[in-house]
Amino acid sequence: MLNEFVYCPRLFYYEHVEGVFVHNADTLRGAAVHTRVDSGSGAMPASDEQPETIHSRSVSLGSERLGVTAKIDLVELSPVDPQASDDDLFAKREVCPVDYKAGAPREGDDGKELWDADKMQLGLQCLLLSDNGYFCNRGIIYYRATKQRVPLEITPEVEQWVLQNIAAARACAGGPIPPPLYDSPKCPRCSLVTVCLPDETLLLARKSKIEAREAKVPAEPRRLIAPRDDTRALYLTTPGLFVGRSGEVLQVKDKKEVVQEVRILDLSHVALFGNIGISTAAVQSLCEADIPVTYFSMGGWFYGFTRGHSLKNVFTRVEQFRLARDPVVCLALARSLVRGKILNQRTMLMRNHLEPPAPILAKLKNSAETVLSATLLDELLGMEGAAASFYFGQFSGMIKVEDELADPNVSTAASRARTPQLRFNFDFTSRKRRPPTDPVNALLSLGYSLLAKDCTIAAHTVGLDPYIGFYHQPRFGRPALALDIMEEFRPLIAESAVLTAINNRMITEKDFVRAGKAVNLTAAGRKQFFVAYEQRMSHLITHPIFEYKVTYRRALELQFRILARYLTGEIEQYVPFMTR
Repeated sequence: MLNEFVYCPRLFYYEHVEGVFVHNADTLRGAAVHTRVDSGSGAMPASDEQPETIHSRSVSLGSERLGVTAKIDLVELSPVDPQASDDDLFAKREVCPVDYKAGAPREGDDGKELWDADKMQLGLQCLLLSDNGYFCNRGIIYYRATKQRVPLEITPEVEQWVLQNIAAARACAGGPIPPPLYDSPKCPRCSLVTVCLPDETLLLARKSKIEAREAKVPAEPRRLIAPRDDTRALYLTTPGLFVGRSGEVLQVKDKKEVVQEVRILDLSHVALFGNIGISTAAVQSLCEADIPVTYFSMGGWFYGFTRGHSLKNVFTRVEQFRLARDPVVCLALARSLVRGKILNQRTMLMRNHLEPPAPILAKLKNSAETVLSATLLDELLGMEGAAASFYFGQFSGMIKVEDELADPNVSTAASRARTPQLRFNFDFTSRKRRPPTDPVNALLSLGYSLLAKDCTIAAHTVGLDPYIGFYHQPRFGRPALALDIMEEFRPLIAESAVLTAINNRMITEKDFVRAGKAVNLTAAGRKQFFVAYEQRMSHLITHPIFEYKVTYRRALELQFRILARYLTGEIEQYVPFMTR
């Protein structure tokens, strides 16, 4: 951690204080380099013994004076000095820590030099050995890339520098998060760049790109993140299935027969619908890998989720809880969220409606501006409801299929006469939630439930409490914060997935059943909608603020990270996601 502090205080804060760690190629390469040295027993002769040799691997030491612990890769004992007398044989022999690094040393004026972060780590190891009674005046870094051993002599200046950094790191751990580095070459190689968002945070901290240029802050963030995620969601909907684990693989069984096997490493989350069992071993492995398990009713109602507790970002949560009780902050955030939702609804009509009515577009634009003057959350709810009635009143104009998807070889009258209770159409007049009374409302309800699940996962990924919201007030069992951020993404993800499923004939009338007044999807219909929804979540878009390509799944996470920056005071205003 102290190595990371010298490298970047913000990286130290994320890893040490908030418990965030993400692997990349460099960290995996470093882990591979340490495979041999980490296999040591950690045993080392006492300081008052005089063995012939010391060659101890993976030695763990601590110092009460320094308040630091370390695991040393390798400790070597210097050769016996042939000129030394028997009395001072051990006193003239010193132990030397050797630390292994995957990279290369720094090019200095006098040849190869240690990087400051490596100097900090190695200097600490030498001081720890000295504090434990060993004679240690030097250490060595072995750089695997160049196969070089670069030494460090422990002088009073080096010791004082190490002590100062220990004190600075301890102060950093108890305070606010350090600011991101500006335009640093360290950032592109950092494994936490997708969490830290250095350029994005600096950009949002300025009110305009002109101010950004004047303040020497990048007007456009560098392209530092991968556009796609190789992992995928696993949806299980067949009653009676059981999820077990065999090694690093999840096994899905129907009775005792294995019907599917999926590597845990390939999963983003596991969604269980209805009566599906899962073993303790499977849950433990998924928690260890920080992969959430989400639970739904058979009809698609989102109950909750299970996830490992890897995050320790208590300071961010404290600010979330504190500001959630501040009516001024709640109202300001709610205005931004509702405004973003209404403008995204307007964009959806402009893009997808056969003939978008100009009066409705004007009303939506006016509503988006009017919400900024709302003085109460109840007033804002009324404005949002009025805008939703304008939008859903025109929703049918975005559905581009005939009223009934009947077999062209069978007349409509004959079909109705034969199975009147099973005929459905995709007419849509208004939003009806409980229960959905037509196929479109049934699809919308399922789409919103899936989106609430993904927003809850994203909130937890960032370290926010998904149940403490600002616009949606706390209620038993309701992920209020997830529903807050979900508002601006409803048209862009859930409603877009519904339109895609209908217009591309992924969902047809045969995929619905009626129970009383309610219309529900069949098991086959749900599976088809899951495909449409996941395709939308994996769809690449240009981020409206940062101007690089991201998937909608990544965009969700980015919005929660922007919210966290606002709550902790790194940026002055929350900026909603509004597509162009």
